[in-house]
Amino acid sequence: MALIAMIAPSNMKAQDAKPVPLNPSGFVVHRGVNLSHWLSQDFGFCAKEAWITQNDITFIARTGFDHVRLPVDEKELWNVDGTKNEAHFAMLRQAIEWCRAEHLRVIVDIHTLRSHHFSASEGSDRNTLFTDPKAQAHLTDLWRDLSACLSDIPNDELAYEIMNEPVAKNPEDWNHVVEIAVKSIREKEANRVIVIGANMWQTPQNFQYLKTPKGDRNIILSFHTYEPLMFTHHNASWIEGPIRDYKGTVNYPGQIIDEATYEQLASTVSKQLPHPLSKNVLDDWRPERFLKEIKPAIDKAKELNLQLYCGEFGCMPTVPRASRLAYYRDIVGVFEANGIAWANWEYKGDFGIYEWHGEKYLTGAPDMEMIDALMQKPCCMASGDDR
Repeated sequence: MALIAMIAPSNMKAQDAKPVPLNPSGFVVHRGVNLSHWLSQDFGFCAKEAWITQNDITFIARTGFDHVRLPVDEKELWNVDGTKNEAHFAMLRQAIEWCRAEHLRVIVDIHTLRSHHFSASEGSDRNTLFTDPKAQAHLTDLWRDLSACLSDIPNDELAYEIMNEPVAKNPEDWNHVVEIAVKSIREKEANRVIVIGANMWQTPQNFQYLKTPKGDRNIILSFHTYEPLMFTHHNASWIEGPIRDYKGTVNYPGQIIDEATYEQLASTVSKQLPHPLSKNVLDDWRPERFLKEIKPAIDKAKELNLQLYCGEFGCMPTVPRASRLAYYRDIVGVFEANGIAWANWEYKGDFGIYEWHGEKYLTGAPDMEMIDALMQKPCCMASGDDR
């Protein structure tokens, strides 16, 4: 076993990274974690009161994170008739107050709407947002409700993320929603920091189409990356095709699968799958490849002189343990070398920083090796790979 430091190309050295321009409101984030499966995508793992507690927030702060991304779903905070679920609004407010007490900043993210879900295609019953002006107006009403509830919290402690992972056929439709949503928030909160991602799951490649309000400095650009998907989502039950069904070995660093395996799998893949088998599994995945993947987002942030943030990334525990730790060490190293703030997906769950024992047994102990990899601690710079 060789003991090595994280290797990065010369243009990724931390000393070469330029300081990130901060927003005027002083909302500063660096390392964070997503509070998933609570007020968003609640799969009933356990009672809400037990899933996220004050002790969890204390643990997050003492572990070294400086913020949480807090996803919320429309169906969790608002009833079908549009009235507020007061109990869940109270939970949201309480969690933010716990964070404030621990000096953790918070990004509140509307994760799913009744008119939009990131896993559904536009035009389906679940995704009418971009074709229905009433649904768009409703989104702005939701933000007015949230603003009324949260506007008293200082701007340097709380930010809003308009919506998670938009999937519009035309990127201009998402740009329109961004415009009207920002306008609705600015009616009451002129200086609140607003987090905005690109169309099509906030992928870096779609940042070239993103438009943000001109002259508004209180904006953070956000991308998500789960590439290479066949590695990070190995055997994921919710993704159709070879990513779910392939039971063989996946690797990191290097090629995720070999060429013969790729050709065999590709011959069976339907082009109609929402996540077809990508040929990027044959690329040489390591820090340089991650940098290439996210470069369009870096370029957009430089063009607009705005802070850049990776709001989601992660890898399931279904891959070899050493490869999983190497993935976290390397991708976070790339973020930090390029001044990119981040929040891993997730706190608790199958991607979580706790050991995951499935829906029956839920979480075990904190995964300290994974946490150390995220935090770039030297003890996690060991690798059996002589890169």
